[in-house]
Amino acid sequence: MIRILALTVALSLGPAVAWAQDRAAEAAQIFASTCGFCHQDGGRAAGRGPKLAGTDRPDDYLLNRIRVGKEGAMPAFGRALSEAQLRALVAYIRSLKDDAR
Repeated sequence: MIRILALTVALSLGPAVAWAQDRAAEAAQIFASTCGFCHQDGGRAAGRGPKLAGTDRPDDYLLNRIRVGKEGAMPAFGRALSEAQLRALVAYIRSLKDDAR
């Protein structure tokens, strides 16, 4: 009975894991094409923009900054990206490991 339950749980989680991996890959691709010019090494190093790995800024701050930008420093992406894509970018930034810490 336990084996059947374990198999059922494993099979039901498979699609969720695949979906999460697809979303993470999509977020990394969006980051590379929209943010990577200024935030080097996938956000792990400073370029024209700051290093994002290990940031202590809250999610709402990051979401707003991506959405509305910063005059003279960062373009706004709120009209170019969906809400889901914006949130995926914040999740991507949170997933970055800060090697300096």
